[in-house]
Amino acid sequence: LDEIGDLPMELQANLLRFLQEKQIERVGGSQPIPVDVRVLAATHVDLEAAVAKGTFREDLYYRLNVLQVVTAPLRERHGDVAMLANHFSRFYSQETGRRPRSFSEGALVAMGQHPWPGNVRELANRVRRGLVLAEGRQIEAVDLGLEGEQAISSPMATLEDYKHRAERQALCDVLNRHSDNLSVAARVLGVSRPTFYRLLHKHQIR
Repeated sequence: LDEIGDLPMELQANLLRFLQEKQIERVGGSQPIPVDVRVLAATHVDLEAAVAKGTFREDLYYRLNVLQVVTAPLRERHGDVAMLANHFSRFYSQETGRRPRSFSEGALVAMGQHPWPGNVRELANRVRRGLVLAEGRQIEAVDLGLEGEQAISSPMATLEDYKHRAERQALCDVLNRHSDNLSVAARVLGVSRPTFYRLLHKHQIR
């Protein structure tokens, strides 16, 4: 159960009842079904503080808190960033249909300097974005949206480079909204369907 600390009080009561009775009921059903499961819960919230504030049930906290593993935030373990980034590159390569890519020196420096306020989820999302936007053999800091934190200076991109990236970003954005209907996606961009397919092929998307 991810982000258990954000669970509303009403659902906390339901979860506690499930943990106590070890039974569930199907939606629309009335017959209890016994289940035997182990619950793993994660949260970014300080649950002891939440209990003290009254936003998290004390009885549920002690039901869940049999064994606690505390993981430091990503900003405190920058040595893990490269390893995790390479893992996410391999993981999201299947979802995006692109081969796994390594990270340029500039990208590694930028990731090492970034404070990661969104923790591991932010890293995963940036790597996924980088896989989609990367045009070379490696993911660059700009692909991750971390170009401002890149310590190694790089030559100014040409106007054509910026146009190319903008075109690719527009394709990615419209596919995120209309991936199930390419005709609509093409119409939103104001191009014909054949032109839309040509652009997808040009940018190696899909």
